[in-house]
Amino acid sequence: MQPYEERLTAPRTWWLVSVLVGAAMALILLPFGALPLLGGLVGGTAAAAVVTSAYGSARIRVVAGSLVAGDAKIPVSALGEAEVLNGEEARAWRTHKADPRAFMLLRAYIPTALRVEITDPSDPTPYVYLSTRNPEALAAALDAVRESAP
Repeated sequence: MQPYEERLTAPRTWWLVSVLVGAAMALILLPFGALPLLGGLVGGTAAAAVVTSAYGSARIRVVAGSLVAGDAKIPVSALGEAEVLNGEEARAWRTHKADPRAFMLLRAYIPTALRVEITDPSDPTPYVYLSTRNPEALAAALDAVRESAP
């Protein structure tokens, strides 16, 4: 069985925005001299880069019979059918079809997703919505774990 792992990294344009935030901070500090300007450029860029990196550090993994998505760890035995969502369907499940009780690891810059039903009757969460660049591979990994279970 091939394990599945994906990191939902921020797009390259967001890193450019981090540099622009640093430039804006430098311009704010321009009246105070060259040293504050340099500090604003470095500090603003670094702070924005930390925020961008933290937002892009979410991981989705299928390991040891569990789906680990962000902070959630769900045994595959508690998961039902997985539905691969293309761009339009993913958008619909993020907006008007969404259930507020659902667990959503959502990244708007990733157009595709996987929706997996929760079959555990004691869990009020109806489904898990996961933004993923490769929903077919994630669904296959979940199926492989489910089939290999005793």
